[in-house]
Amino acid sequence: MRLLVVEDEAELLAQLRAGLQAAGYAVDCGTDGDEGLYLGCEHPFDLAIVDLGLPGLPGIELIKRWRSRGIGFPILILTAQGRWQDKVAGLDAGADDYLVKPFHFAELLARVKALLRRSAGVARPLLSCGPVVLDMGAQSVRVEDRPVELTAQEYKVLEYLMLHTGQVISKTALTEHLYDQDFDLDSNVIEVFIARLRKKLDPDNRLRPIETLRGRGYRFTLERT
Repeated sequence: MRLLVVEDEAELLAQLRAGLQAAGYAVDCGTDGDEGLYLGCEHPFDLAIVDLGLPGLPGIELIKRWRSRGIGFPILILTAQGRWQDKVAGLDAGADDYLVKPFHFAELLARVKALLRRSAGVARPLLSCGPVVLDMGAQSVRVEDRPVELTAQEYKVLEYLMLHTGQVISKTALTEHLYDQDFDLDSNVIEVFIARLRKKLDPDNRLRPIETLRGRGYRFTLERT
């Protein structure tokens, strides 16, 4: 999953980036509203974290402009002000949730995970597609109740495909949602991860959970249960 953080406090921005990357997310950062507007319009993010008190374009206006352009990723707002009016203004502008500074990173991470699940139509942290069960909280996978050991990157690829089960995901789109803007999009690393996942999830080639559509991308074929 690829996240955008727009925050002008350098220390907090660095802490958020480090914490989210440690949790397995790809993170792009902006330090003012104008940069945030550009990044959010130009790149495919799964969620944005936005400080309301941004220099240049204010956070509320940034959110309004994203929404007016049809950008629908979930937005978590950060505000140093605890007044209920500020929270309402942020939500009315199109945000999905809010946190008041100072906050515990564990709470922010929990809210991020909940928003990502909600945007994918998943109410619980357990994602079941046929015999494949992915626990988004523990970041673990079981197939027919057999634990499957995945690397961090293999897990990210599988999680994204399962959250979009039945949809065709191009290699470029998958790469853009898993890595930040500095990653080499021409790399064949996605093909390597797909091949490894097939061997680990389906060593007997019975389930065939990941389909390759030549020239189009990949599709997770097992239905969500």
